[in-house]
Amino acid sequence: MLNFFRWYFALCVFFLSAAITWANEPPRMTIDQTAATGVWISDQGDGTYINPVLQGDYSDPDVVRVGDDFYLTSSSFTNVPGLPILHSKDLVNWKIISHALQQIEPVAHHSVPRRGGGVWAPCIRHHNNQFMIYYADPDFGVFVVTAKSATGPWAKPQLIDSTKGVIDPCPFWEEGGKGYMVYAYAHSRSGKSNIIELKELAKDGLSVKGYGKIIIDGNLLPKVKTSYGDLPWFTLEGPKLYKRKNYYYLFAPAGSVKGGWQAVFRAKHITGPYEARSVMDQGDTIINGPHQGAWVNTVTGEDWFLHFQQTDSYGRRVLLQPMRWMADDWPIIGSPQKENHFGQPVHSYKKPDAVVQTRQAPIVNDEFNQGFHLGWQWSANPQSDWVDSTITNKLRLKSVSSPENLWEAGNLLTQKLPGMRFTASTQLTLEPKRVGERAGLLVLGYNYGWIGLENTADGIRLVQVTRENANLFAAETNLTAPLTVSGPVYVRIHIKPVIVAQPEPDYPVIYPSLLRAYHAQVTFSYSLDDTHYYAIGPGFIAQPGRWVGTQVGLFAQAASGTPAYVATSTGHAEFDYFRIESGDKER
Repeated sequence: MLNFFRWYFALCVFFLSAAITWANEPPRMTIDQTAATGVWISDQGDGTYINPVLQGDYSDPDVVRVGDDFYLTSSSFTNVPGLPILHSKDLVNWKIISHALQQIEPVAHHSVPRRGGGVWAPCIRHHNNQFMIYYADPDFGVFVVTAKSATGPWAKPQLIDSTKGVIDPCPFWEEGGKGYMVYAYAHSRSGKSNIIELKELAKDGLSVKGYGKIIIDGNLLPKVKTSYGDLPWFTLEGPKLYKRKNYYYLFAPAGSVKGGWQAVFRAKHITGPYEARSVMDQGDTIINGPHQGAWVNTVTGEDWFLHFQQTDSYGRRVLLQPMRWMADDWPIIGSPQKENHFGQPVHSYKKPDAVVQTRQAPIVNDEFNQGFHLGWQWSANPQSDWVDSTITNKLRLKSVSSPENLWEAGNLLTQKLPGMRFTASTQLTLEPKRVGERAGLLVLGYNYGWIGLENTADGIRLVQVTRENANLFAAETNLTAPLTVSGPVYVRIHIKPVIVAQPEPDYPVIYPSLLRAYHAQVTFSYSLDDTHYYAIGPGFIAQPGRWVGTQVGLFAQAASGTPAYVATSTGHAEFDYFRIESGDKER
């Protein structure tokens, strides 16, 4: 019990301050300034930053530099539009500028949510004067999308390898133009894992040649030295291939998503043999992982590494680590661990030597002046009539016929969680045509809950719905307020972090951080005048989704089986705004 409280205290300190690990790191910084908006801001405004640089769930990040511009993309799984493209000048402040996928291929297959499927671990490169993103759908193979500009338009995805189970593709071109692609495997689809293979890639990058060759087999490697002792290799995946001086370097995470380490392999020939080394692990920090990411350098020659940290309900947040090359031509990432050849993550550090940029985070709030912003995504390929685009200054969602269990519904418009503690709010009006139509403000994961309006036989009622274990199709709990609603209602969701003890996983090494999870405590409130708010329902502890963090968003729904062939068969809901504010706003 004493150890639990020690770790609880340490985690609380992490939320409030930045630890000092290198002698030249900046002083301990608080994050009080981020509480003013409820949105996490990494840039401290004094030449330093605090991790994460992206609070939202940007899983499996990859980055490329073109001139003095940095472009990042990440996994989007079943969310559409997919493959978000973020831009930065300094690797700390990021803005969403486009999506490379407006629909997921095959279109019909992804017309319903394929939770945990869809777009996995992409790799972005700038080759032959165009942007190229390679990604895998483990049920179909490897796709590539291209564009002359990162803002698009992006070409339709092209399937270049139909091998099922392939994941984490990364292209590489020699100076003479000869191309290769490295990749890993999802055991659930292929029956194999813990290996990295290499295929030849056409010069234009639009097709692969021949069969794959295993270049690294984690099952055959000797144990690797980590801060927790010498460990066997497992869950080796996420390869990124580079070349520096006389070596080919393959960066790859191993040891599980939440409890692993970052490895680097190097060889004089692209096919090997490769020697291996861990270059960063959790060490004595509370930053578990660290997992899959990308090496990138600045115009001035600094080296940096962006990776994600699995944070349960808060998703796979992106962290920025300093990186340096040692005299023996091995890299070390993060803060060096004493008497070891590997580092550990930094919490706070000086910003990269790059273009000075305004402090910002990906857009969250939306007044719906002209449609909705790039931070929103659907849970499946959308239909054209889900949104009435003729309406301005508010968002009008059609009451779409969909399963009662929202885990199965594609017509959910959601965002990533923008901070650890915040209040999300909206003004909602429901104009139904059928009993059973409902709409609301939603928190979505394996467990979900929402607050909003439902058209009943007795009129429009305010309701708060919770469904624990939605992914297992458990029943929902529906609380109806004792009032009918004839006009708009103001609804809020309040989110704050909570630490939940976890059972010990079946891993060779157990970092203490694996024994607890970051989850989100959710409560609900409503008002009829936007002044007096009332709590409703007991709330719940949100869970992440399949490979993604908890999401927050909006929806309008008609009962499953409602005729869709008549355009006027259902009504709609209107949302005047979506706003994120600090902490637990008074109710």
